[in-house]
Amino acid sequence: MSDNAQNRGPSEKKDFPWWLLVAVAIAVVLGVAILVSPIYGQVFSTVSQGIWITVWVSLLAFFLASTLGLLLAVMSLSEHIAVRQIARFYVEIVRGIPLLVLLFYIAFVGAPAVVALWNFVTQPLQTSGVLDPLQVRDFSLLWRAIVALMLAYAAFLAEIFRAGIQAVDQGQIEAAKALGLKRFPRFRLIIMPQAIRTILPPYGNDFISMVKDSSLVSVLGVVDVTQMGKVYASGSFRFFETYSVIAYVYLILTISLSLCLRWVERRLGRTERG
Repeated sequence: MSDNAQNRGPSEKKDFPWWLLVAVAIAVVLGVAILVSPIYGQVFSTVSQGIWITVWVSLLAFFLASTLGLLLAVMSLSEHIAVRQIARFYVEIVRGIPLLVLLFYIAFVGAPAVVALWNFVTQPLQTSGVLDPLQVRDFSLLWRAIVALMLAYAAFLAEIFRAGIQAVDQGQIEAAKALGLKRFPRFRLIIMPQAIRTILPPYGNDFISMVKDSSLVSVLGVVDVTQMGKVYASGSFRFFETYSVIAYVYLILTISLSLCLRWVERRLGRTERG
């Protein structure tokens, strides 16, 4: 038997996912309760109206955060000290601010500041009647929430990307340079494909965290799953049923994502061994 097979041992071969069976059993029981009980059915019908907003906010905010995070990671590995320091400043400062505080700050401080700056810059055009003054209410709370989530998660994703890039064998990078590959093709063809295998587990975990943290946008009145549940519970006083259904919806989303990510990890592992 090879050393790799011995190292895997019973943990991979005999560790049956009992937790998944328990989770599926609970999901089935709650699903039957939603179908059979008029109360749970009504709660689910109300809460499910916010699922699309939850999914939309999570996907868009995570995509934007990934783009900004990758840029910050590349900046942190730059040859120029000023660029490195700017990236490090952003990452350390933003990571030190609680997400809820950042959400309020962007919504009620950042958005008015951006509107005021825009009106100041475009004052001549507004005076001549070409543009109308921008109002704070024109910057929707949904987009304020998306921007806040993007800025917060970009700091964490930057560190994940940086670690993945630095984990790539330096010899392969030098070989790519010797073959004449420029910086961007070298990054796209050599560095990033290998870095993805390293960063996938923490990257996927952050996406799952984003789905959960998207519930914080409800404090701004964004009509996601949590907000719809809050409105229903405050009117019906059925807090147990409402928040049980909300937890059920989030668990379905996050566990499904977790299983998909594990499947992708196994596929990438088989591809690498092959």
